[in-house]
Amino acid sequence: MPDTFIPIHAIKGRGAATRLPHRFERDARDAFDDGWGTLEEGSAEPLPPLQEVRFEDVKSVLSENDSPDIHFDRSINPYRGCEHGCIYCFARPTHSYLNLSPGLDFETKLIAKRNIVEVLRTELGRRSYRPQNLAIGTATDCYQPIERELRLTRSVIELLQEVRHPFGLVTKSSAVERDLDLIAPMAAQRLAAVYVTITTLDGELARKLEPRAAAPHRRLRTVRSLAEAGVPVGVSVAPQIPFVTEDMEKVLEAAWEAGARSAFYTVIRLPWEVAPLFKQWLELHYPQRAARIMARIHEMRGGKDYDADFGTRMVGSGLWAELIRQRFEKATQRLGFNRERIALDLSAFRPPGAAGQGSLF
Repeated sequence: MPDTFIPIHAIKGRGAATRLPHRFERDARDAFDDGWGTLEEGSAEPLPPLQEVRFEDVKSVLSENDSPDIHFDRSINPYRGCEHGCIYCFARPTHSYLNLSPGLDFETKLIAKRNIVEVLRTELGRRSYRPQNLAIGTATDCYQPIERELRLTRSVIELLQEVRHPFGLVTKSSAVERDLDLIAPMAAQRLAAVYVTITTLDGELARKLEPRAAAPHRRLRTVRSLAEAGVPVGVSVAPQIPFVTEDMEKVLEAAWEAGARSAFYTVIRLPWEVAPLFKQWLELHYPQRAARIMARIHEMRGGKDYDADFGTRMVGSGLWAELIRQRFEKATQRLGFNRERIALDLSAFRPPGAAGQGSLF
């Protein structure tokens, strides 16, 4: 990876600090110091806005999953890209298929699927459709800030409530509390569950790792609000990053006290362009620790940045991965967490009628 001059103002409020070229680009460009100060002048140019929304009409909404290490069968993602800007996000390389950078573009150029409800209604109404475990927001956060205005996630949940289709969702956002009027009644019928990701309780670290997501203490308050409303709530302590996220036990204790009753974790995944982005992030924020952190990641990935093997990609392999697994198991056993995913009722589903109304029979 070539050296890049990155001014400190480019990091504030962002995960990635550059538009890293995606893997399909034919031409590679890099800043060059010609001795006339052009490198510094270029760094002083204004940064792109934190949010640029584009709209698309999609032909399908439900994504099938047959990966044996993922605990859902279908998923829905109302948005492409995510303004939370989490540097470790495994979904960043999906922007490459749009001819956009997995770096800055992923967290600033956002795509909203404006016809998502109409298409979903059609898919749920097919005679061949059978309900299975459905997850909302698996690639990007379904409650990222633009959801406040666009309300695509809410419209999806409204339809799922109408047809009594169970769902689970994972989020880092307190905005999920807005939709408790929909989620809580569904949860009472075993049709909804929410998982809140809390990577660390260290606010300063969270601002670097997940710059535009809710602060850790705010996510804990969201856990409490969900639990008090009767929603089954779990906590995701993911991803675990050696020598970076070091307070897993404290996160689990705080989440238990707030009302979470199930938990899961993954170790950091660095597919495709995520690896150079994460390495750049390490050099910016933890230069003295960067080599040691990457050495432990390589230890968990068979000497590579990433290994996509279904058996190990979520939890890693080797001694360091085993230490993380033992820490998680001991902490969850001591606290009483259920490590199985929350079971929902698939039998209540009623397909939508041709006119958009639920069946009377």
